[in-house]
Amino acid sequence: MSRVSSEFEIDCPCCGSGLVVDARLRRLISHRQPARADTPELEDAQRILAAEAERREAIFEQSVADEKGRSDVLSRRFDEALKQARDEPVSRPMRDFDLD
Repeated sequence: MSRVSSEFEIDCPCCGSGLVVDARLRRLISHRQPARADTPELEDAQRILAAEAERREAIFEQSVADEKGRSDVLSRRFDEALKQARDEPVSRPMRDFDLD
């Protein structure tokens, strides 16, 4: 793309991206992202996708195991509360005020 004489290119000091500015219009004409060093290679894509699928499967298996054990935990808590209720003596509840 040919440049007009009023256009000039500068590099952003913060992020290193390339900016083309038109001095006459006082506008940004184009923006070029800087190359990132941490971008994964195409050859690594299969390995990355497999690792993510394995991680998701492990999380799912853990949630299934937690859900299966949940009913056991709730039944144990219910049995403990029932035993505690049987051991306590039955009494009338105390009221804040009495109408008598």
